[in-house]
Amino acid sequence: MKLERSSVSVAQAKARLSEILARVESGEEVVITRRGIPVARLCPERRPKKALDLRAIDRVRESLPRAKGSSTKLIRQLRDEGY
Repeated sequence: MKLERSSVSVAQAKARLSEILARVESGEEVVITRRGIPVARLCPERRPKKALDLRAIDRVRESLPRAKGSSTKLIRQLRDEGY
């Protein structure tokens, strides 16, 4: 994912911090400058990825009904019907 970048002055950052944080939360990177020189960078916090519960996935898979025909035929049929 490519981050959009913008810059704001220290004065703007102090006056509009909530707005800037909302932009950062939505994925934008904001550089804070003092007299035109970058002094800080705000970027979205990376949340740790949740581990997959493979047992739960297996239980869901086992609860589904078995296919009665070839999956290849089903895919071709759906493709031909425009799905």
